[in-house]
Amino acid sequence: MWKLYAILAAIFATATAILAKVGIAGVNSNLATAIRTVVILFITWGIVFFSGELKDIKTLTTHNIVFLVLSGLATGISWLFYFKALQIGEVSKVVPIDKLSVVLTMIAAFLILGETPNIKTIIGGSLIGAGVIIIAL
Repeated sequence: MWKLYAILAAIFATATAILAKVGIAGVNSNLATAIRTVVILFITWGIVFFSGELKDIKTLTTHNIVFLVLSGLATGISWLFYFKALQIGEVSKVVPIDKLSVVLTMIAAFLILGETPNIKTIIGGSLIGAGVIIIAL
């Protein structure tokens, strides 16, 4: 099931990039990011509320909250840079370079989370990294 969710995430990430590029024409990229964030805020809290998952908020620990807040900060900063890059660059070049995060995340997962690399992840990550380098040059 996780593969289906990952594919759906990729499809919606594609829509995000194309719609954002069209939507930020003539608009400050920070303002555009803020508008997008408000929409995401309403959608995600709406899902939590209407699915009955709000009751799970009491299960959060300080550890959960600290790392979720830090993740949120990183996401916000990433989005600000991403939207600025989309505003001034070509989508076909910005998005692949942004996906260097895939390689960096894989490396961090191995080093920080202790995940075990295998030949498929090493080859796949290397190919993604090579593609990013080719596009960036």
